[in-house]
Amino acid sequence: MSKYGAEQDRAAKGLHSAGSDLDRKYWVALALYGILAALVWFTMSEGKILVMGRPVELRLVPLLVLGGLALRTVVARQADKIRRGEDGDGGSTS
Repeated sequence: MSKYGAEQDRAAKGLHSAGSDLDRKYWVALALYGILAALVWFTMSEGKILVMGRPVELRLVPLLVLGGLALRTVVARQADKIRRGEDGDGGSTS
């Protein structure tokens, strides 16, 4: 094989390993969000605060923040998959 062919093979392997590394990090991040949510649920008290005149459980506030971060992570992964052309649906768009 030519010198340029070997370099292209190495580059393709590097791109593939970078994608699998990002997938691994994605699942680790979601697992950590879940663990943090469980810690919030079981360690915070059941106190209530008034939000626009209605009582809201205090532990829902950090859960909403964690949920927003998890949603942002999911959306960022989907955007990255679309940018790389890894749709995953197997069909054509025509």
